[in-house]
Amino acid sequence: MKWLKVWGSRNETVYGQTGSFPRVTRVVSGSDTDFSIRISDVRPEDAGTYYCVKFIKSVVGEEEFRRGKGTEVSVHALPTPPVVSGPNHRAGPGQSVSFTCTAGGFFPREISVKWLKDNIPISAQQPQITPGWTKSSYNMSSSVTMTLQEDDVRAQLVCEVQHSTLPAPLRGSYRLSRTLRVSPRVRVVRDPPSPVEVNKTLNFTCHVEGFYPGDVAVTWLENGTEIKVENISQLRENPQGLFELRSLVEVQATEEKNGSVFTCRVVHDTQQPLDRTVTLWIAALTREGQRDQAQMENGA
Repeated sequence: MKWLKVWGSRNETVYGQTGSFPRVTRVVSGSDTDFSIRISDVRPEDAGTYYCVKFIKSVVGEEEFRRGKGTEVSVHALPTPPVVSGPNHRAGPGQSVSFTCTAGGFFPREISVKWLKDNIPISAQQPQITPGWTKSSYNMSSSVTMTLQEDDVRAQLVCEVQHSTLPAPLRGSYRLSRTLRVSPRVRVVRDPPSPVEVNKTLNFTCHVEGFYPGDVAVTWLENGTEIKVENISQLRENPQGLFELRSLVEVQATEEKNGSVFTCRVVHDTQQPLDRTVTLWIAALTREGQRDQAQMENGA
């Protein structure tokens, strides 16, 4: 006597009186009339139609003599927790990006997927269902495309999966801050305003505002040559989750520096540098010079 399982075109021996079948045992050990079996640690691949088959010995080996009508077994398997993945590069506000939710190993085939952004449902494509590692399990993939916004730094995307085997939906989440890039606004302020008196000390302050992530480098250049700056403020986070900082450089207004160009260079998240420049003008000592200087300022 043997137990055979048929799944599709496959014919597998589940239990025989010879051989090793670790998860299958006889219900009544040693009986010549009761060949019931018990399967432990049931798995999705155990699904199929089971037949109790009697064989007889012949000159060519074993020949099938008679089999039962078959018992169909289906295994209900829970889906794995959903995993949400995003693009492998950052994108800015106004750009469209796609996100994918995957889960697998479930049976039966029917499954539903819902997407939410900050607990508000959003529309998505119908999930794609494909066979799993075995013919008795399935995998699911669902995608959604959305346009990023500047205030998405604190937003969360959720994929919610419902299946007949689950008492409550399974949820996978993804923080949009992992994908979002917000470029900084850069401006330079001088104190006091130009023109300044000779040998006076003035401050140039570079304001770097509203950026994400916080990976930023600020340098100063005088006429194209980098100068050492020590006064850089701590990175601060505003209520929207964006960052800001300030960098200040002190300059003595000597006559030699008249007309010098100072540049605040900001490199954010390995992007191209953002430059903001300001020119140092020194007030002339005569009224005529001051008037000439004012005309130069207006022209600039």
